[in-house]
Order: sequence, then structure tokens, then C-alpha cells
Amino acid sequence: MFATVNSDCIKCGACEEICPQVFRMNSYGMAEAYINPVPQDDEEWTHQATKSCPVAAIILE
Repeated sequence: MFATVNSDCIKCGACEEICPQVFRMNSYGMAEAYINPVPQDDEEWTHQATKSCPVAAIILE
């Protein structure tokens, strides 16, 4: 699975809080998925972070 964060991100940090092993806030304050493909052990947490995004800015493929 691959994770990306689109430009709808509102910089809330929820994804990083839930799944810091995949998401982080970049130097612009926007979330980014910095590990791709997502490690199999982190897929459940990645799904939780995606569901928790208030603006649905995380795309999983």
C-alpha cells in the first residue's frame, strides 16, 4: 500500500499523532507520508490515520 497526502491538508497533525511511523509534518507544516510503500506492520495504523483525517486528505492506493 502507498500513502499520499494531498493539498487539502489543514495541518492538524492527527495523522502524525496516530501513525508517526508513516506520517510527519514537513518544513511547511503540511503532513506527508515519508515511508512508501507502507510497511505491512503499519497498515492498520495508516488506515486509522486516514479515517481520522478531518478533510480526507490522505489517499491510500
